[in-house]
Amino acid sequence: MGSKNKLKRFRENETFKNVFQPTREELTEQPYEHKGQWNANFFKNDNPLVLELGCGKGEYTVALSKKFPNKNFIGIDIKGARFWRGAKTAIEDNIPNVAFIRTQIELVEHVFAQNEVDEIWITFPDPQIKYQRTKHRMTNTSFLQRYKKILKPEGVVNLKTDSEFMHGYTLGLLHGGGHEVLYANHNVYKQEGSPEEVTSIQTYYESLYLKEDKAITYIRFKIK
Repeated sequence: MGSKNKLKRFRENETFKNVFQPTREELTEQPYEHKGQWNANFFKNDNPLVLELGCGKGEYTVALSKKFPNKNFIGIDIKGARFWRGAKTAIEDNIPNVAFIRTQIELVEHVFAQNEVDEIWITFPDPQIKYQRTKHRMTNTSFLQRYKKILKPEGVVNLKTDSEFMHGYTLGLLHGGGHEVLYANHNVYKQEGSPEEVTSIQTYYESLYLKEDKAITYIRFKIK
């Protein structure tokens, strides 16, 4: 993407009522104005709150919001030029139950209050295979503890990935840490029993993986 196009998207994001772009200082140096108040301030209802972390273009976030109109969805990514597409689609299609936040995943506990979130989706994250990148894996122990702080006691996390490494790493970490694996499938399109929202929603890149006959994996779990 050219720099002019990026700048155009950044400017347009600033006009979207469903996009929030707090600075790191705004999140860490004082209580963020929407922390603990997302349903009251933005969605204006008491519906379950669902996050997609590392949402990319926002395809999954928007598709989930259409599929579940009685839930509120927030896509989070540090690259605003990417989720511009999802935010624009939500406005053009008048989808009221979706928003996007430009921030780093490591700051989620500054964006949301304890027990504010009902569910988290992580779709096709970078597996960060090199050992020295372990701290950046979105299902490592420190990230799980951040998620636990903002999730309700019965809150769940969904991981959908084309990376067998990420699937195996996460399963091992969950079992080793005493967390509760509710469902696991190492090939959701070949094995029966996958939740409908896992197989009916496909991102652009997922459709490419499927053309290559690449296995798509899925885990649903609770953090203990």
